[in-house]
Order: sequence, then C-alpha cells, then structure tokens
Amino acid sequence: MRDLLVIEELRAGYGEAVVLPRFSLNVAQGEVLALLGRNGTGKTTLINSIVGATRRFAGRLALDGRDITRLRPDQRARAGIGWVPQERNIFRSLTVEENMSAVAQPGEWDIAKVYELFPRLEERRRNFGNQLSGGEQQMLAIGRALVLNPKVLLLDEPTEGLAPIIVDELLAALRRVTRVGATCAIIVEQNARKILGLADRVVILERGGIVHEGPSAPLRADPSVLERFLGVSGGAGTPRDPA
Repeated sequence: MRDLLVIEELRAGYGEAVVLPRFSLNVAQGEVLALLGRNGTGKTTLINSIVGATRRFAGRLALDGRDITRLRPDQRARAGIGWVPQERNIFRSLTVEENMSAVAQPGEWDIAKVYELFPRLEERRRNFGNQLSGGEQQMLAIGRALVLNPKVLLLDEPTEGLAPIIVDELLAALRRVTRVGATCAIIVEQNARKILGLADRVVILERGGIVHEGPSAPLRADPSVLERFLGVSGGAGTPRDPA
C-alpha cells in the first residue's frame, strides 16, 4: 500500500511554544493508526498540525503525493483531511441533514450511506444539533467528516464521555469505515484495550516524539509496553491530553 499521509521533520506548536520538536510519520492507504501517550505528550497537537490549526516552524506534510504544508485548514479539508475533534464542532442550529449537506463533497460517502452506518441519525435527521445526545452528536461529527470523502480520517478521543453501549456502537462503525475504501485513519483514544482491537499499528508519544512504534497485535498479547510508557494496563484508559 502506498503512503497517503507523509509528515517529515515537523516542528510545530502554539505561539512560541514548540510541542512537536522534530516529528516524522507515514500512514499508508487503508491503515488504522492508534496514537497513544500520557497527558500532554502532543497527541492533539499532532492532529491539529495535520489539520493546519497550529504554528509550523519547520517541516513538511504531504497528502496522497500533494504538498499541503502551506494550505489553510479549509483547503486541507477539501484536499482530503477529515477531522473529528474532541469538541465535535457540529452546527447546533442546523438539523442533522443540514450539518452534513453543508460540507458534503462528491464521492463514495454520501448522506444516505452515513444513515446506513448510523440509523439513529436518519431517525433524527430533522432534529437540530443541540437536540441530540452526546453519542448522537459524535455520530454526526463522524458523519460530517465522512461526507467530505476524506483520504485521511482524524479522530481525537471519539469515545470520550460516552456510555459503554454507545462506545461499542461507534467502534463497530469505525471498523466498517476503516476496513472499506482507500482512506487511512489516525485515532487518539483513551481506552487502549479497545483501540488496539481496531488499529493496525500503534504509535506512543512522549514529549512530542515517538517512543514506540509497531503493530498492535503484540501489545494486545503483552501489555508491558503500555504499562511502561503509559502507566496503565491494556484494559485501562489514559488521561485526556490537552496538548
């Protein structure tokens, strides 16, 4: 599989503060990458840097062979960056269907296909964003990212604060999304055990750099790496990362 996302020697942060001092990463077509790390290690900063919402001091980003380093966030979205942030950022004054139709781009994913993935959204298609539960808002945030027909799907803590039954539903949907088509995905997630079952590869960050990178299967069999770098077992979560 070819690399869809290439990050080379990225130095990025906020204002004068550098959070990612020299970061490089490739993500292949069809790959699901789990991004793990303790509180404040730079996971969200990396996601924000791919989106274009941080200050870049140096480095390069390419999407499907196209240099996107100097593109604005809206241009990166149109180029194929789909983003589901921690805050979800849905339009609360628009209906479910209007939220998706406002950003939809031609491609494999359309509103009907999102409704097939999340039947609950179709039932609430005329409800406004502020009338949805937390789980429904997260489904809508994912649906909005999908109708952009992204090449790279970025999900920042997609299951945070949700009931276990909704978490299972969302992870099952994400498994369907990431196993079909030509996209790749980077998922920041607190629940290491559950995300290892979805991910192909795991990257663990510490102080803005990679301290572990490898397939997820060995970590499922032996959680000692998680215990060493995260201070938790494979069945526990990691604290929320404000950086």
